[in-house]
Amino acid sequence: MAPQLDTYFKTVDELADQFIDRLRKAVAIPSVSADPDLRPKVVEMGLFLEKELLALGATVEKRYPGEQPGFPGLQLPPIILSRYGSDPKKRTILVYGHYDVQPALKEDGWATDPWVLTVDEKDRMYGRGSTDDKGPVLGWLNAIEAHQKAGIDFPVNLLMCFEGMEEYGSEGLDDLIIAEAKKYFKDADAVCISDNYWLGTEKPCLTYGLRGCSYYSVEVTGPGQDLHSGVYGGTVVEPMTDLVNLLGTLVDNKGKILIEGLSDLVAPLTEEEQSLYGDIAFTMDDLYESLGSKTTIHEKKEEALMARWRYPSLSIHGIEGAFSAPGAKTVIPAKVTAKFSIRTVPNMQPDEVDALVFKHIHKAWEKLNTKNKVKPELMHAGKWWVASPKHWNFSAATKAVQSVFGVTPDFTREGGSIPVTLTFEQATGKNVLLLPMGSSTDAAHSINEKLDKRNYIEGTKLLGSYLHHVAEEPQV
Repeated sequence: MAPQLDTYFKTVDELADQFIDRLRKAVAIPSVSADPDLRPKVVEMGLFLEKELLALGATVEKRYPGEQPGFPGLQLPPIILSRYGSDPKKRTILVYGHYDVQPALKEDGWATDPWVLTVDEKDRMYGRGSTDDKGPVLGWLNAIEAHQKAGIDFPVNLLMCFEGMEEYGSEGLDDLIIAEAKKYFKDADAVCISDNYWLGTEKPCLTYGLRGCSYYSVEVTGPGQDLHSGVYGGTVVEPMTDLVNLLGTLVDNKGKILIEGLSDLVAPLTEEEQSLYGDIAFTMDDLYESLGSKTTIHEKKEEALMARWRYPSLSIHGIEGAFSAPGAKTVIPAKVTAKFSIRTVPNMQPDEVDALVFKHIHKAWEKLNTKNKVKPELMHAGKWWVASPKHWNFSAATKAVQSVFGVTPDFTREGGSIPVTLTFEQATGKNVLLLPMGSSTDAAHSINEKLDKRNYIEGTKLLGSYLHHVAEEPQV
């Protein structure tokens, strides 16, 4: 196998400029799923993938989930299902990615045009979607093409599922995955997703766990209309005051969640798990750099990583209805709505979390002894996910990292949520691996999003190497 991989790696290097041009064409399509006016561009990006896949000899089926909820007449973009290879003697790997992106405007603070892939003197490739998730998606296509050009037999059957609504909640995707689990995806032996990032910038990692997310709103109402504070200040129970007091009962400034009973739901830390954190290639300086400050709660690496990965957190995100524009406006808002979320971890069940949250809010509200009204609601919830890193899927990925980068990857969990991960696991019953291509400095969702040329080209090698090791890894 080693000579085959050497030939594959060499071919990837030879095709690097072509692969970068493929990414350049993809970045040029502003496939922003959150903007209805750009829906044709999202569809265009899906059709671009279809054309590229067909040119590589893959079969493609487009599935249209239907009309977007809340937007009459607006159709959801196609989910691209593709197959490359159908040899019953080979393992079949199902890969997932998304071709939609976050909004981006030059005036937001971008140093370059976000829709033009721009490569700087350090081989950093800037452009919206470069790392999230167009680069990784195209990495699978690059791997197919490099095998073809190298004259190497593709080691597995590849199933692909690429969607165009991930940045807007993956509407329509869960139903498709469940419906196709025993149909289009029935041959899958394992699942691989490349839609996350290295913990740092130098050492690759394999991700086996994600926190979930339960997102809430709390509406406080009082007067029948907004009021002038000069006229009514001191005579009315102000909704904003009640809301701020209520929010202060949820979490303290050291990150301790103050909701009674919530910590009792968390799976206890085992000695085996605790031992994994010491060798992870991460320092507090890495955290300070990513924050742009030293305003951390914890001073030790292990504590910071556990707070980020394996313990819950509660974050307050904003308040609707409050005055937020520049200048001074002396208004008393009649209705204000706060948004906050809880990042959940094993073994926190969403319905149990909801019950404790609502109980706490109503109890805290009673203590305020106010005439205003409160209405808490769950907006959406995604459950946490943890896989077994001892599965052959992870063993194959470990060997692939070693063959490409010469190091053993860190095994990490992540603080964020990718709900589709759990959906694939539950629907197919197969092991799911997160195999990142990008690094921690890629600024996904932010201005100046980028993907280093090294990560893109070596990442393409990694994806191909992973598939070769998958083909050889014994069933355990």
